[in-house]
Amino acid sequence: MDYKKLEIQIVSWLEKYLEDSGLKGFVVGISGGVDSAVVSTLCAKTKYPVYCIELPIHQHSDHVSRASNHIKWLQDNFKQIEKFDIDLSDSFDVFSSKLSKNIAEDSSSTELADANLRSRMRMCALYYASNMHGLLVAGTGNKVEDFGVGFFTVGGDGQVDLSPIADLLKTEVWEFSKYLGVNKEITDAIPSDGLWGDTRSDEDQLKASYPELEKAMLFIELNPYYTPKDFDLLSIREKEVLLIYKEHNRKNKFKMLPTPMFNVSQLR
Repeated sequence: MDYKKLEIQIVSWLEKYLEDSGLKGFVVGISGGVDSAVVSTLCAKTKYPVYCIELPIHQHSDHVSRASNHIKWLQDNFKQIEKFDIDLSDSFDVFSSKLSKNIAEDSSSTELADANLRSRMRMCALYYASNMHGLLVAGTGNKVEDFGVGFFTVGGDGQVDLSPIADLLKTEVWEFSKYLGVNKEITDAIPSDGLWGDTRSDEDQLKASYPELEKAMLFIELNPYYTPKDFDLLSIREKEVLLIYKEHNRKNKFKMLPTPMFNVSQLR
């Protein structure tokens, strides 16, 4: 990958999209992870205003410090960076408690709903800033998350105005971050969506690493109608990951497809 050329083309694409929209700049939720670091850096390189917003909800301290350090690095290198730190922990507690009290059947059923609620509350905050200041919400999803395993929240981090790195594999995002000069503590950090209030990683949730999932994704792209013989050529772990990938893709397919619409044309 020619990362210099990639940078130039994505920045140009961002600039044109923003100019065509008639809006003033970008807003990015800064999580302390590599995806949001790369996207915010690319947005900053457009020279248009970039609102970097930290939205911790009972966040692990490592995530918070990495996010703050990245925004400071952006402000040291670009003049048009606006920083906001909005702790949503209290709001989340009230909202979650109210919902679970009236909707949840038992406490064990709330964990996933609460994790997704965090993502959705953060997206509400980003769109509030978007409305207030005339900004585009820049998405931070990568190709494996957005089009492979569906590792995002509908109505949360899956709801954005544009996606600068959605066609990049996670390993490419890591390499791109090094090229862009992103802080080493971020490029070396274990990937985590930060939605659980603990240290669980993406790999803990997905049961496979991003390089493993990318390999499975590529295998299916190159062998869409693979045979048992093709499957037998894989190692034991590759077979395990392929099945893991296919199961995530199957159960999350509804996220990755356009919203279904009933067509009434035949009745008219």
